[in-house]
Amino acid sequence: MSNTSLTAKLDQSQPYALGLFRIVTGLLFACHGAASLFGVLGGAHGGGTVAAGTWPWWYAAVIQFVGGGLVMLGIGTRSAAFVSSGSMAYAYFVEHQSAGLFPMENGGELSALFCWGMLLLVFTGPGALTLISPSGARNKDRTSDEERESARGISV
Repeated sequence: MSNTSLTAKLDQSQPYALGLFRIVTGLLFACHGAASLFGVLGGAHGGGTVAAGTWPWWYAAVIQFVGGGLVMLGIGTRSAAFVSSGSMAYAYFVEHQSAGLFPMENGGELSALFCWGMLLLVFTGPGALTLISPSGARNKDRTSDEERESARGISV
């Protein structure tokens, strides 16, 4: 297999790899929110739940649960990812940064990774494997935007 052939196959698979990245990132993000809100998966901070309305933890948990679910399903991905990314930037700079400059020093690795992963989805969009297509209709054929535009004769 030539290098150009491998590159072409990887390029063809890109929307699906992006879709899988979105699904896994959204699921993990939603799990953090569910742990804090409902006490599942080990609960918040080693057990239990976050009291409703407590700033900023309860609001962060709601953003994690709802935003993560929307991102995972591919519904309003860019908007949900934007809000989610912002909440993780807040978590990093307000909750972690004071304990040290680098994420390894201050325990902010997850906040930093979720922030940048969600920000990536703001710019790339949902990729393939969404429940709702970018136009808002149910995505039955699961084809990428590039494939649809190519079929219409639009150059990408």
